[in-house]
Amino acid sequence: MASAGLAVVTGASNGIGLELARIAASKGYDLIVAADEAEIDEMGAHLRDFGVAVDALNVDLATIEGVDRLYEAVEADGRSVDLLMANAGRGLGKAFLDQDFLEARQVIDTNVVGTVYLVQQLGRQMRTRGSGRILITGSIAGFIPGSYQAVYNGSKAFLNSFSFALRNELQDTGITVTCLMPGPTDTRFFERADMLDTEVGQAVKDDPQDVAKVGFDAMMDGEADVVAGWKNKFQAAMANVTPSAMLAERHAKIAAPGTANKHDEPED
Repeated sequence: MASAGLAVVTGASNGIGLELARIAASKGYDLIVAADEAEIDEMGAHLRDFGVAVDALNVDLATIEGVDRLYEAVEADGRSVDLLMANAGRGLGKAFLDQDFLEARQVIDTNVVGTVYLVQQLGRQMRTRGSGRILITGSIAGFIPGSYQAVYNGSKAFLNSFSFALRNELQDTGITVTCLMPGPTDTRFFERADMLDTEVGQAVKDDPQDVAKVGFDAMMDGEADVVAGWKNKFQAAMANVTPSAMLAERHAKIAAPGTANKHDEPED
């Protein structure tokens, strides 16, 4: 079977990124997948079962050097990228003043710096060819001041805004930019963010397979943005008409440490 093209997926060792890679592979796209976890090699072997070529890279996408290694793999392939799914992301819970700054910086460097640098590098390649599709994983968190997730929500607000601005700049180039805005999804996110003791960390979450399909389809259709799940659509709509102070207070009630199962505790 002839290849459908070349797709790059970051954060592809699990969760939404892995599901995006699976969808692309099932449609015949050769893959370059990257993550900062050793299991990306195992996932690369799994993705080859779809009958496509897969280059799996264990790189730190929070660093310029890590992104450069990914771009070098693209250049070594010799083909232009047809699909870029910039999904790598990191979260961090607890009060900002109680966070280790290096961990907070890792969130910013992964979600913002690394993503923007990768999009610029591969976006330039797409512009030279005159075609390409970019999917950036933002979040409905970007609409909400995230008490006890302040850096993470702020980083997603940046990505949401950046996606729309970049889409406008590229509207006459043959390149589309789509922003996928999921809500809480059943991945390792809350474990890695040290938020399992929160209400949102323990709540029922969306299936990453469903979220990825919504995002992939929107990208292929050239849509500007998509919010996965009707509850998240409602939440995003309400965020647009609710005062920021109220949104921050509501977020604190579900994201503050120790809020897990609070509604099951007897009142005094």
